[in-house]
Amino acid sequence: MKSIAAQIIILTRQRSSRRNLKALAKFIVALVVMIVAYTFIFHLIMDYEDKEHTWLTGLYWTLVTMSTTGFGDQTFESDLGKVFTIVVILSGTLFLLVLLPFTFIQFFYAPWVESQAQASTPQSLPENERDHVLLTQLDPVTEALIKKLEQFGHRYVLIVEGIDEARRLHDQNYRVMRGDLDDPETYIAARLNQASMLVSTLSDAADTTVCITARGVTDITPVVTTVEDPISTKIHEMAGASNTIRLPEIMGHALARCSSGGDAITHTVATFGTLQLAEANASKTPLVGKTLRENRLGDLGVSVAGLWERGQFKPARPDSVVNPNTVLMIVGSEQQLFNYDEHFAIYAVSGEPVILIGSGRIGQATAEALEARGVSYRVIEQNARRVINSEITIVGNAADPAILEQAGIAMTPTVIITTNDDDTNLYLTLLCRQSNPDVEIIARCTLDKHVKALHKAGADFVQSYASIGASSIFNLLQKSRVVTVTQGLDVFRVNVPGEVAGNTIAECGIREKTGCTIIGYHKDDSLEPNPRPDTILVEGREMLMIGDWESRNSYFKAYNIKGGN
Repeated sequence: MKSIAAQIIILTRQRSSRRNLKALAKFIVALVVMIVAYTFIFHLIMDYEDKEHTWLTGLYWTLVTMSTTGFGDQTFESDLGKVFTIVVILSGTLFLLVLLPFTFIQFFYAPWVESQAQASTPQSLPENERDHVLLTQLDPVTEALIKKLEQFGHRYVLIVEGIDEARRLHDQNYRVMRGDLDDPETYIAARLNQASMLVSTLSDAADTTVCITARGVTDITPVVTTVEDPISTKIHEMAGASNTIRLPEIMGHALARCSSGGDAITHTVATFGTLQLAEANASKTPLVGKTLRENRLGDLGVSVAGLWERGQFKPARPDSVVNPNTVLMIVGSEQQLFNYDEHFAIYAVSGEPVILIGSGRIGQATAEALEARGVSYRVIEQNARRVINSEITIVGNAADPAILEQAGIAMTPTVIITTNDDDTNLYLTLLCRQSNPDVEIIARCTLDKHVKALHKAGADFVQSYASIGASSIFNLLQKSRVVTVTQGLDVFRVNVPGEVAGNTIAECGIREKTGCTIIGYHKDDSLEPNPRPDTILVEGREMLMIGDWESRNSYFKAYNIKGGN
């Protein structure tokens, strides 16, 4: 009822709608007058033919004849009556079968549908709306961000300029509001000054306009933008952006970080004070074929938080077996990781360069990250105009087995696929896996829904452009309480819940209950890496946890934590 009332209000407030309703009313009045006149004439002619009928019969005959139904139970015998019948049929065909449907659709039904769309896609938010996230478009990044926001109970609103697009998104159960992104009134109506964040993922130029327009409304609410060109970072900051996220650079670093480079040493992926989180390739080391208990890595001071097996993260357990394709997620201090490297750096050493497929913006960022790590690489690029270093670049189609062979697919330890087409990346993953069953394959994908397909095709690691962008934005919203270290794996800070306070880590059952692992514990004003199992948990103290998305959500649900705080 409330929705219908809103539609009626919108319908009657618009000048064009009122004009249409008046035109429809005039047509209906004219039609009623015509029906009454024909009914009266029907009786006159029937009297002329010496026949008596009720007024209801006259109205019945008029409607039946005008609608061309023609039951034939009431007929005229005179020529005058027959001529009148022809006139009624022709006028009825014109008015009832042609003009009435057309007039009804144009002057009532179409405006009514329009009012429905406007009622479901408002141009303002309630005055009490607050702590919501405003989004300027729906794209792979914001679509993944919306899923995160909904998981953690954050409200959001999509600002959409066109009513057709707004209606389409509303029908898909997105929360939308209509408004022009370059109009300050839009942000006033969207309660920007009460929002927790404005996120704009448009083009670099369009994001600049959004920043300037939003800053004309409020200086308080954080404005986050994504940038493709490094030059745009400074431009966005000048326009008023609180944070700029260079997704190609973040994506490139994430892809390079996944690469073992053909060695067995630890590669740090995240640092939390004195605690470091690192990945290490177990291939060709004495660790393979043994359980974590048998490997006794704790003697080196490090602990294993989890194991990657062909892109699947598994929590570490004492009886977890290390396989040839296992990548260990290791936690420890800088010295403890150094101790690990002293024991295993001599294994799995490869002098062959990594193959990097694609040298677009993400490919270039990946190359820079590999150089910073001292990892040699060779590039395959189809577009000759993108070639930066011809000495290490092979110009050609990576889908050609001859090009892969020329690049050294048979000997390389790692292939990193960076093209922006998911179908191409899926094909290249299968081709590389067929060409070298033992090679480490790291693939980029644009949409989250293709992650599983790439893993199934043989990719060891998949980095989703949508998830990387969404996680970067979400981390800003959470004020760094959640940090995504790789696709589907988060490190997050939480306070010890009352349910487990007073128990030791071994007794609390957090890992068994949720799948998350405690990798750090604040004790005596410092972060203790790899706390001992007999450490007693004190309520309110901060813990550092690691787990995949499912485990993390299980933890929040198990201990009734909203938003990860």
